[in-house]
Amino acid sequence: MSARVPISFEFFPPKTPEGVTKLAAVRRELYALKPQFCSVTYGAGGSTREGTFQAIEAILAEGCEGAPHVSCIGTGRAALREMLLRFDAAGIRRIVALRGDLPSGYGGFGEFRYASDLVAFVRAETGARFHIEVAAYPEMHPQARSPEDDLRAYLAKVRAGASSAITQMLFNADAYFRFVDEARAIGAEIPIVPGIMPIVNASGILRFAENCGADIPRWMRLRLQGYGDDSASIRAFGVDVITRLCEQLIAGGAPGLHFYTLNQSPATLEIGRRLGYGPAAR
Repeated sequence: MSARVPISFEFFPPKTPEGVTKLAAVRRELYALKPQFCSVTYGAGGSTREGTFQAIEAILAEGCEGAPHVSCIGTGRAALREMLLRFDAAGIRRIVALRGDLPSGYGGFGEFRYASDLVAFVRAETGARFHIEVAAYPEMHPQARSPEDDLRAYLAKVRAGASSAITQMLFNADAYFRFVDEARAIGAEIPIVPGIMPIVNASGILRFAENCGADIPRWMRLRLQGYGDDSASIRAFGVDVITRLCEQLIAGGAPGLHFYTLNQSPATLEIGRRLGYGPAAR
């Protein structure tokens, strides 16, 4: 059993009434692990803005802290100012500030080009009212020109006023610890929480990793491919591997764990219970 650190969960806003009902049930199950907060993603170009806010309102009503994602794409200064006022009125005290992805056919970035610009604007408008989470990329952002450029971009977000960071999903504890050391060496002292993606589907996790530039160790990739269509073995292997990864991260000093749930509860719930969160598994 690992020493407990704060944990948090990421969800995406449902698109249907059935999805809303299902996500509410998933949240109820995961609340057994006592998360510090739950974040809700923001669709490309701001396409899920209202759905994100509605999901956050539901989380707040359930007694948990909610953190909406906000991205540069599709967000101008006037719109963001209005959004921040709405967040404040709703009792939101934590946001996740991201550059975001350009949707297909989208013309450009708009008034904010980098996440550091977004962070600086929020700080200028609201002072210390919000805890601002930003993204970190231990294995380098896929669009960065070099690890050094990526570190400079991260430092710019910290200097703009970020409170803490959440990493891209990772499967290699060494990559996380190296990034933390490098960030501290250049003066970026804010807490960096590793992002954890439970493995429930081999093809899905391999695709996710390729799209975001996360490295899956060769031995893990071969094991996943070797299971073929044996979904039960993939899930069991995934829970074992990710639990061990979390244990390594906590033992090495990670200040928390942020789970990318994909709006599902079983794998995250089992990993959390193995780590000593919530009631013991039956």
